[in-house]
Amino acid sequence: MSTGPKQALYAEFAVIAKALAHPYRLELLEHTAQGAMSVETLAERVGLSVANASQHLRQLREAGLVTAERDGKFVRYGLADDAVLKLIASVHRVAECRRAEVSKIVSDYFDIRDAMEPISRAELMDRAQNGAVTVLDVRRREEYALGHVPGAVCVPLEELESRLAELDSAQQIVAYCRGPWCVLSFEAVARLRALGFDARRLEDGYPEWRAAGMPVAQP
Repeated sequence: MSTGPKQALYAEFAVIAKALAHPYRLELLEHTAQGAMSVETLAERVGLSVANASQHLRQLREAGLVTAERDGKFVRYGLADDAVLKLIASVHRVAECRRAEVSKIVSDYFDIRDAMEPISRAELMDRAQNGAVTVLDVRRREEYALGHVPGAVCVPLEELESRLAELDSAQQIVAYCRGPWCVLSFEAVARLRALGFDARRLEDGYPEWRAAGMPVAQP
């Protein structure tokens, strides 16, 4: 049976869908969205061997979802473009609407830590420019170095309690991390509120901030 153009297109679309169809590959996309990283770094971030991480990254690259560039003896992988972010966000929205398991996880974990409406990018930009908030980037230092919200203070989650003295308890704190469902900002907000701070969370993360055309900074 001959294959028409529609069937050929669907076969190509299925390559994208197949590349997304693994939890590790989705997690690797979240990390590559922060900036280009070596396979060794990405393997460590998601808890895989370098060989296994390389296999997953190869599938993502073949599907056109990530790029690979050689940097000396390393190969650094980065998100192909912001369209991939939109694709992942669409998967998230459909899962939230259609998968009862997703609703339960959100209710049992995320809502307990922060049931308040998160702050929008526009509101954060306005308030940060007016000096009305302290912005915390609670990702790893290496991710912060790849790019961050202007004026944000790098306070990785594991350092939060040891650096409380640096924070102004009279000013609202807004935390952000890798994306809308990254646990780091939820955990940071929950810990800060438990200690009496007025803390909020950005509506999504640094990649979405950058993709929306908001200003970014690098050390």
